[in-house]
Amino acid sequence: MKTAFSVSSLTVNHQRLQSRLEQLAEIGKIGETGVCRLTLSKEDKQAVLKVKDWMEEAGLDTRIDDFGNLIGQWEGEEDTLPILVVGSHIDSQPYGGRFDGTVGVLGALEVVQTMKEKGLTPKRTIEVIAFSDEEGCRFDKGLFGVRGILNQLEEGELERVDSDGVSRRNALIEFGCNPDQLEASVYPEGRIGEFIEMHIEQGPILDRGNVPVGIVTGISGPLWLTVELQGFAGHAGSVPMSYRQDALVAAAEITLTLNELASMDPEAPTVATVGKMEVFPNSRNIIPERVRFTIDLRDIDLERRKDIEATLYPAIDHICEKHQVTSTIRVDTESEPRYCAEAIMDDMRKSAQEIFGQAVPELMSGPFHDAIAMSTVCDYGMIFVRCKDGISHNPKESAEFEDISKGAELLYQTVVKRVVE
Repeated sequence: MKTAFSVSSLTVNHQRLQSRLEQLAEIGKIGETGVCRLTLSKEDKQAVLKVKDWMEEAGLDTRIDDFGNLIGQWEGEEDTLPILVVGSHIDSQPYGGRFDGTVGVLGALEVVQTMKEKGLTPKRTIEVIAFSDEEGCRFDKGLFGVRGILNQLEEGELERVDSDGVSRRNALIEFGCNPDQLEASVYPEGRIGEFIEMHIEQGPILDRGNVPVGIVTGISGPLWLTVELQGFAGHAGSVPMSYRQDALVAAAEITLTLNELASMDPEAPTVATVGKMEVFPNSRNIIPERVRFTIDLRDIDLERRKDIEATLYPAIDHICEKHQVTSTIRVDTESEPRYCAEAIMDDMRKSAQEIFGQAVPELMSGPFHDAIAMSTVCDYGMIFVRCKDGISHNPKESAEFEDISKGAELLYQTVVKRVVE
């Protein structure tokens, strides 16, 4: 992207945004560039309180609700109008990077603080939200805070436990929340009118195109499965290959088949992953009797994803029969792709043209974000910031502060169009 635009032309405060990102990265820091801020941990609480201070410094009315969400509110001229929510999350993976989620929260805060400093007044209320537990790695169920305020939690979520046996309920209490009063934190139907989120891409498209920012067109719908295969254990040294009921061999063949199905159309954005596998009895000299593994299948085209799913199930049956093992399949998540609102994207396109003097790329999101939950109740839009080599969920995750500031500028101009002009 060749443009003369530089940070010296920004409306937002580039130095302030960079400083806050650097300060936040010190909380839960691992190594030189990594971060570990698991949801509802002491590091997460420290980070929430730090961002809360900055929200108050910006003149926002702040609160931490009983889901653990941090909310900064700027009341508009007509508070009865549906509100605009801008934000993301600040919790991290256990071995994560500095920019995942945080650019969306601190970028949103920079937007409203700049608006206030410029003397602008929104026609409707704006809320900057740092949602609790987007990542889902501690209790194996993410998007907790955003689903909470939308009254979309599933039965038993408070009783989920982490690897140390701590329940989410007790973690919330330790965090200072009251899980017996969650209903008071649920937003009334129709209260949220729009949601805009800025995020690092977590993929290589912008980086390969040498472009600092892009406009998201939609979020892929994930299908998450847990597959368990049951074979029969035996001595690795004595059971002939033709007699074996090896669950791990069957799991490996299913994994390869899944990869082939997702790769059939090289032009399609379909992705599939087996990311977790448990083997029993997990011994060097015993034929694996039982294997449990996860499948993550995503596509922006729901019909294409369904076609792959329809091929995958009979393929699993055939592989299991071939290796004399049985299978059970549990559907954990089955979400439809969610497309961004044209009106918000149009304002982003106009703003990009005004800022950069040219259009920016438009691309889909493979990972899901807080926006995918918000999309079930309101229009939404997303801005992506270039992520070096597409690396994320890794301490090597990297983004240029200049790119983040350019994304924040695009967010600023878009928000002004939505609530001021």
